[in-house]
Amino acid sequence: MKKTLLSLVGLLVGITVSAQQFDLRLLNHWDNPNGTVERGYAGRSIWKWEEIPSGKGKMPTALKERYEEYAKINQSYGINGTVLNNVNAKPMALSTDMLRKTKKLADIFRPYGIKVYLSVNFASPKALGNLETADPLNKEVQQWWQKKVKEIYQLIPDFGGFLVKANSEGEPGPMDYGRTHVDGANMLAEALKPYNGIVMWRAFVYSSQGGDRANQAYEEFINFDGQFADNVIIQIKNGPIDFQPREAVSPLFFGLKKTKTMVEFQITQEYTGGSIHTCFLAPMWREFFDTLEFGAGKPTAEQQAASTSGVPFPAIPNLVGVAGVANIGDSVNWTANDLAMSNWYAFGRLANDVKASSRDIAETFLRENYTDDEGFVVPMAQLLLKSREAVVDYMMPMGLHHIFAGGHHYGPEPWYAPRGSREDWLPRFYHRADSIGIGFNRSDYEEECLAGNMGSNNVGQYPEPLRTLYNNIETCPENLLLWFHHVPWGHVMSNGLTMWENMCYMYDRGVNQANDFVQTWGEMRKYFGKDESKGVMSMERYRMQEVRFVRQAKDAQWWRDACLLYFQQFSHRPLPVDSPAPRFQLDQLMKYHLNMDNYTAADPTKLPEW
Repeated sequence: MKKTLLSLVGLLVGITVSAQQFDLRLLNHWDNPNGTVERGYAGRSIWKWEEIPSGKGKMPTALKERYEEYAKINQSYGINGTVLNNVNAKPMALSTDMLRKTKKLADIFRPYGIKVYLSVNFASPKALGNLETADPLNKEVQQWWQKKVKEIYQLIPDFGGFLVKANSEGEPGPMDYGRTHVDGANMLAEALKPYNGIVMWRAFVYSSQGGDRANQAYEEFINFDGQFADNVIIQIKNGPIDFQPREAVSPLFFGLKKTKTMVEFQITQEYTGGSIHTCFLAPMWREFFDTLEFGAGKPTAEQQAASTSGVPFPAIPNLVGVAGVANIGDSVNWTANDLAMSNWYAFGRLANDVKASSRDIAETFLRENYTDDEGFVVPMAQLLLKSREAVVDYMMPMGLHHIFAGGHHYGPEPWYAPRGSREDWLPRFYHRADSIGIGFNRSDYEEECLAGNMGSNNVGQYPEPLRTLYNNIETCPENLLLWFHHVPWGHVMSNGLTMWENMCYMYDRGVNQANDFVQTWGEMRKYFGKDESKGVMSMERYRMQEVRFVRQAKDAQWWRDACLLYFQQFSHRPLPVDSPAPRFQLDQLMKYHLNMDNYTAADPTKLPEW
């Protein structure tokens, strides 16, 4: 049987609704009006606004069919909504012309159960309405939003609502006028309420003056718990920093008790290798859900009794949805890397069943998109299941985080520190390496450090038993050790190795895994051939993936050498005798930086060979 990347269409149609299914299961596109995609690695935006008519004109047939296919895939994956534009929204998204174009998409998606949502710029009343202010307590501002919302629903009666990034990374918001998140969110919620629309207000907020970035969302939102309107949902990234290969769960999920929340995952691989590295994310997301369940504890009898469909965690009944930052572009296969589509699929599966096994997700994806031959499915499923830990090992093991290249985030730069940069945007703010040890002290006590290292008490934001578990260097899970502690280089790990030795071996293990992926894929060559009409997958498809696996292995070596050589300057310890000598020199690596922006995917055929 011929397998294509669209053959999963219909697979999940009619999925059984259960307590494991979230009501809101949305893609978030970070697509811009000019066709670029922020952190997009699969070509340009699929939204060809210049080709979508705003009036009675006809959409090009090929484009309409592409959007129908998009809707079918989402429906089959169990996804029921899509936010069309970037959270760094332009006011023009709410212009009448753009809303009429948005209506065309909503009309195409509606038969497939997909609602349309929009990200909005909080200052839109100034840009589009010629008002002097966007103050949420200003009557004219409120009236402008009410009028604009009415216009939207006249065009799109089942419009879902707004996603808002406010007072974050330079985006406008209510605090520009001395107001609060509550003031801003509730003003929009009031405008949407007559139409059953919702506001998804992002909690991705941090300041260079705020100390530990992992604490800031909790500190900024916790005192507002219970004050948000019923149709406001606080959208929280899975971890408290920014989609790192491994993060602790954001404590805000446990802290907000009276406010609806939803989790934001990143399907696009901003920090896990773009569209080049294979990194199957289902295990990461399962880890999040499992930790959430463990931290929340057993639901009370009252919570269990009140639990309904759409509430997967009775002990956290206010967690009502899941959003995924899309990895989709106008690439012919949607995601550029064929195997990256497994993450789109995995997101949908877990949004519908938080207990779905990573293995089942991987095997189902492979059977439906490649072949059901066990000789292919079994080894490739194993590859997918190992891939996330491999990426963690060769990039940021033991809870290391934020040591990637500046700007585009592709490749290692633990030394990145251009003059004049914000300290909380620099790797040294997070790794804190010195001659004593490495890691960020988020405990409630002081740990030895040259600069003085009183803990940020991030652990204090977690409920028991997580608080005590994370706070003690002896009980903290070793895969998060450097996330929560500044650990001496000579600290003895559970395997008897020093922390430095363990770090070296983890980087080595990641490189070895990446090389194994190349070998495994090479063994799959026999399943590909020239004639797809006879059920043989194309050699073009094989070679596209081969190039990526080879590049992934080279990048793993790049990461390993860069990080070990850089941190060795602080540890002053030799590599273990059975750890391979680095292939590169530190000064050579430190001089290199990819000339690439935030909207461009690295080309695996043009990266340095060293």
